[in-house]
Amino acid sequence: MAKIGFIGMGNMGTAIMRGLLKTYKPEELLFTSAHEAKMQKITEETGVAHVSTATDCAEQVKYLVLAVKPQQFDTVIGEIRDAVTEEQIIISIAPGITIADLQERFGKKCRIVRAMPNTPALVGEGMTGVCYDRELFSDKEKQMIETLFTSFGRMTVVEEKLMDVVVCASGSSPAYVYMFIEALADSVVKYGIPRADAYKLVAQTVLGSAKMVLETGEHPGLLKDKVCSPGGTTIAGVAALEEYGMRNAVFKATDACYAKCKGIQ
Repeated sequence: MAKIGFIGMGNMGTAIMRGLLKTYKPEELLFTSAHEAKMQKITEETGVAHVSTATDCAEQVKYLVLAVKPQQFDTVIGEIRDAVTEEQIIISIAPGITIADLQERFGKKCRIVRAMPNTPALVGEGMTGVCYDRELFSDKEKQMIETLFTSFGRMTVVEEKLMDVVVCASGSSPAYVYMFIEALADSVVKYGIPRADAYKLVAQTVLGSAKMVLETGEHPGLLKDKVCSPGGTTIAGVAALEEYGMRNAVFKATDACYAKCKGIQ
């Protein structure tokens, strides 16, 4: 029996499964999707077997990842409801859908983990917010949950009431970071740096800066101050970002993302 199964192979499901392959053998994974040609392609690329229906997938795994869009949940749960047992662990990565809501949709007692990963899982640098009722899981299962999510990056356990905020902090925010990389790269291409070099310079700087925050434990504001010499080039750029509303734009993005999460339910 495969350990981990996926229903849905969109961007997020694919990223997680490919991330897991850095730790797990292909035969320990299983998946299904709505598109046969896509499933065949993924199987050829990864060696992970696929099955034709969600029910087939649910019947063969201990850990079942629901990686479909929120609007598809009712259809999928309707298909797998009778196949799911109390011994299995259901992992939902849909934004805005609570554990209580999932329990109600299944119509029976289920053990559910709610998670919000992000697409950097594809390169082993994902960040996942996780919540679940720890009293319902054995120590071995809790260790397996941690192993699963840390196999493609880092994870943090949060209260469920904060899961919609996790979507804002790490679930959706890679897109904002890509926009920043693209904009900064475009701005230096304007002054003559070749585009390939611009992307390399900017992306590595973002990577290194993030690593500084994680590994030094210092406040981002303090790290920023250390780069800003009095009257220097950096503080001039920082002042321009403040003048044109970078900080406010980020707040507004979070507000819009959070409102969308709340609207999904």
